[in-house]
Amino acid sequence: MRIAASTYLNSAPLVHSFTAGTQRNRVIFIGDAAPSRCAQMLAKGQCEIALIPVIEYLRIPNLRLIPNVAVASKHQVASVILAARCKPECARNVALDCASRTSQTLVKILFARRYHNQPVFSERTTDVAAGAANMLEGTDAALVIGDPTFRLKANAEKMGLQIYDLAEEWRAMTGLPFVFAVWAVREDALEDYRRIKLDFELAKREGIDRIPEIATQYAASLNMSQPEMLHYLRENVNFDLDQENLAGLREYFRLAHECGLVEENRALRFVDE
Repeated sequence: MRIAASTYLNSAPLVHSFTAGTQRNRVIFIGDAAPSRCAQMLAKGQCEIALIPVIEYLRIPNLRLIPNVAVASKHQVASVILAARCKPECARNVALDCASRTSQTLVKILFARRYHNQPVFSERTTDVAAGAANMLEGTDAALVIGDPTFRLKANAEKMGLQIYDLAEEWRAMTGLPFVFAVWAVREDALEDYRRIKLDFELAKREGIDRIPEIATQYAASLNMSQPEMLHYLRENVNFDLDQENLAGLREYFRLAHECGLVEENRALRFVDE
């Protein structure tokens, strides 16, 4: 089967088994830095399974979710941020990283329900080589996600920026964790999925066991220290889809629909149903 997933650090433990671990010879793995492109591949039938931004579950028909596995955050996620030159309540224009529709929708919910502000939103592609500095050109604030956030935060004080952790902002508003990505399977591929019996919970456990070496690998490529990467993977990112995370996901879907950001709210359906 073809599996697509982001190559960002936050998803590395979930994909390790399929790229370098015990299940690497059982799938064709398609890696892409942008989570939104993984969703596009799933929608177009270019893969059977993908780790998708959760909002895409409401936009792509006929999907089932794989239970017990996610990219989530209980409190602070660190790698999904709003970088702002002023308080969000005062922002007039906000640039949105086009790599994740989930984070874009989260920002719009927070501006509507937490900051009580309606700025002008525009999409941009983050210039990773420039440390995402292009996202702040001519704007009051910018959504930045994934690996570029580490470099941007390191330069925030020098750039005169305030950093808002969006999982922390969501928790302050709702009292719930936030789920950023889930594994989804096309319904027309369910029969093959069940026959092959890919084990995503095993993959999660295998990847979590490999977190020290994953942290070392990404520390070099992101020019960060191994302890910083280790802390991020162990403390900021949560890889479960437990009851608390499911409650956060359902509340996100409810607010996205209530704010008019998606056409419909849809019940969660899983591959084992």
